Amino acid sequence: QVQLVESGGGSVQAGGSLRLSCVASGITISTYCMGWFRQAPGKEREGVTFIGRDGSTRYEDSVQGRFTISKEDAKNILYLQMNSLKPEDTAMYYCAATLSPWCLWAPVGQYKHWGQGTQVTVSS
Repeated sequence: QVQLVESGGGSVQAGGSLRLSCVASGITISTYCMGWFRQAPGKEREGVTFIGRDGSTRYEDSVQGRFTISKEDAKNILYLQMNSLKPEDTAMYYCAATLSPWCLWAPVGQYKHWGQGTQVTVSS
């Protein structure tokens, strides 16, 4: 019954921008801490950025200043604005939800709900 559906991925040139969306159903995102993760072929899934129930945010160093996480609680939608994209940003991007009290610092294993992913490819 819980479903997270990402969209907005695609292929862009280095320096370009993409806006990803994650539409949630079966959960109310205002009651969760939400995160964006990514996974490139042969690599471990890594956290990218996170947003708390109160709108507080945290970013991994590699995307700080380039990516912005946000949400519209009334629409139950999570967003990821990605600017100044680099080839190393190429990955499958996933949104996820957790009720962990650690919120922005919750370990990946505490994310209980995941989307199917959307592919982002950045060419040089």
